[in-house]
Amino acid sequence: MPIIKPISDLRNNFNKISEICHHDAEPVYITKNGQGDMVVMSLALYEKQQSQLELYKKLIVAEKQSVMTSERKSHKNLMSELKEKINAKSL
Repeated sequence: MPIIKPISDLRNNFNKISEICHHDAEPVYITKNGQGDMVVMSLALYEKQQSQLELYKKLIVAEKQSVMTSERKSHKNLMSELKEKINAKSL
């Protein structure tokens, strides 16, 4: 369930809103004159969402590359190749 607070709570009850953001790990939606105005969230949640967005972007690129080639490798073969490369570099 989204947490919705009026903008006056941001000014008058900042510590409570901060506690909600950190404790519940959920964003708090702030309204102004009854309309949505902004979202407040903890830095940890923001960084987590940014990491997820970056991962999704990389997955889209990988999916596009996958469609452009018919070459396929099994997970087992890929891991073997990577281990060989790592071992070759460490020698």
